[in-house]
Amino acid sequence: MALLGGVIKKAIDFNGLVSREPNPAKAQRKVLLQLLKKARLTAFGLKYNFTGILASPDPVAAFQQAVPVYDYDTLHAEWWHYLLEGHQNVTWPGGQQYFALSSGTTSNKKYIPVTDDMIAAIRKSGMQQVMSLKNFDLPPDFFEKGILMLGSSTSLIKEIDHQEGEISGISAANIPGWFGKFYKPGIEIASIENWDEKVRRIAEEAPGWDIGSISGIPSWVELMLKEIIQYNKLNTIHDIWPNLQVYTSGGVAFEPYQKSFEKLLARPLIYIDTYLASEGYLATQKRPDTNAMALILNNGVFFEFVPFVEENIDDDGRVKKEAPVLTLEQAVEGEEYVLLISTVSGAWRYMIGDTVTITDKKRSEIRISGRTKHYLNVVGEQLSVQKMNSAIEQLEHSFDIEVKEFIASVVFQNEQYVMKWIIGTSAEIDTSKAAEIIDKELCDNNKNYAVARTKALKAVEVEAVPVEQFYSWSETFKKLGGQAKIPRVMKEEDFFEFRDFVLQPA
Repeated sequence: MALLGGVIKKAIDFNGLVSREPNPAKAQRKVLLQLLKKARLTAFGLKYNFTGILASPDPVAAFQQAVPVYDYDTLHAEWWHYLLEGHQNVTWPGGQQYFALSSGTTSNKKYIPVTDDMIAAIRKSGMQQVMSLKNFDLPPDFFEKGILMLGSSTSLIKEIDHQEGEISGISAANIPGWFGKFYKPGIEIASIENWDEKVRRIAEEAPGWDIGSISGIPSWVELMLKEIIQYNKLNTIHDIWPNLQVYTSGGVAFEPYQKSFEKLLARPLIYIDTYLASEGYLATQKRPDTNAMALILNNGVFFEFVPFVEENIDDDGRVKKEAPVLTLEQAVEGEEYVLLISTVSGAWRYMIGDTVTITDKKRSEIRISGRTKHYLNVVGEQLSVQKMNSAIEQLEHSFDIEVKEFIASVVFQNEQYVMKWIIGTSAEIDTSKAAEIIDKELCDNNKNYAVARTKALKAVEVEAVPVEQFYSWSETFKKLGGQAKIPRVMKEEDFFEFRDFVLQPA
């Protein structure tokens, strides 16, 4: 087996030497032309004259001029609902075997088509991530170890002509045959739908596995590791998995979880971030000296960027029709953008709901900064999740505590607007002082918020509850595990319903 690990590592190193990063502008133009050519005879392609766009002197500009920006609700209402009714050749050639059920918060429930081309693209992007491991100086025997992927159930909902499930479950159900040797917890356990039962089975089987890497959303991976440690009476997870070296996160910022996560380890891991959304595999971290992710530019996804400023976004968090839209070549470092994608699943100029910041233009690296609807702008405060995270980090530093989850809202109370926070921590804190710390950090780092605090936004209030209450709410109203994420921002009515739940007596 050591020989096998050495062979795999050499193959990865060799491929890394001969496979250069593509020129971003050329790669993206090529992807768009491929998408347009393949979809030109679909109903969508005929309506927007993809054939004519392909023949134009500047297909990228022609595409942007002809095709409107879509969010999920509009694309579903106008096009994708036909797919659920069994129609084919709507926005992508043929039909699809799968629909990804998104647990995102930009809509109550989303059915994202997952075509065979998308499944192939996700596999290819996964291989790009594997090839990038050459940059992380891992020993040969790492490549012999098991890979524990904590995702949603691979037991999909079977409809007449398709199957439904979360993208992590669909991806796991379609892993290549050769990967089965490394994949844990295995198809049987992965198909278990009940979260508690799945984690208990993992805890029971864990001593028999030799795990080298884990992937999954941080909050659920942490709960799983705690269960394994408790069930097997361990000090740290390295007691049974001494070769665990890599944790691959995705979808949410890992920093709020890192401190408590590392209490479960004998030593820190290599942390690699990825961007696998219900709509596709969009980016992956390719080098160790950053936590930014490189956009996957040559694999079935065309990216566009809308400057994330007040005049470009309506009250529902949607891109306005007149908003400027930039290509990757036109976008600049350090600015925050709403991300649009066109994909091999028939998403066209689709507002995925995430906001990103380009951190390194040359390497096409980004960080996810928030969500278009995880954005407070009730009285002109214009707060992104990125700014809120910074305030929480300052709070953690000031009180020497961990805050892994929080939800914020601006509400109208006693004839005035108040910004309310509920934070997840088991520590006893002075909530009045906490509110002062958050307020000062936001005033110091967001001029719009500072102005709002002198006008309509009259107060800031903080309440603290055990973080387990957040997860209990998620289990009751969303679900545990998989792709489920805790929202950072809520509208007033939803916020008070959440507050009533988490503050109720045990």
